[in-house]
Amino acid sequence: MKKNIVAAAAAVVISAVMILPMSGCGEDSTPSSYKDGTYTGRSADREADEDGNGAGYGEVQITVKDNKITECTFKTYELDGTLKDETYGADLTKENRLKAQKAVQSADKYADFLVKSGSLDGVDAISGATISYGEFKEAVNNALSKAAE
Repeated sequence: MKKNIVAAAAAVVISAVMILPMSGCGEDSTPSSYKDGTYTGRSADREADEDGNGAGYGEVQITVKDNKITECTFKTYELDGTLKDETYGADLTKENRLKAQKAVQSADKYADFLVKSGSLDGVDAISGATISYGEFKEAVNNALSKAAE
């Protein structure tokens, strides 16, 4: 019995030792160094979902200074290049217009979260703006890949 307990404890310790170095792995967007400058990234075009919502793309502009993201803007556009702003969704039902506006308003929040956290790991999706979140992540990764070159 004592051998089984010792063996089980040893297995737990070995597992912890093996897992611990991997705990920092993941989708961290912070490479070893970025070049100072301002970089633009764009997401791919997204077609509308089955309800006709979400068509468009996102674009970020990121400023890097001393290997840190110091500024970020994020804007979303319709497929024809029209900026999604306070008029976006005006032709929709009240419920869908509110959803469209929430997504537009979340754009600034995503950019602010990125600057505050320093990486995409610190930016969580906002309920009701998950399409914009996907566009944001893709656009940020594209911009940061330019900064890392």
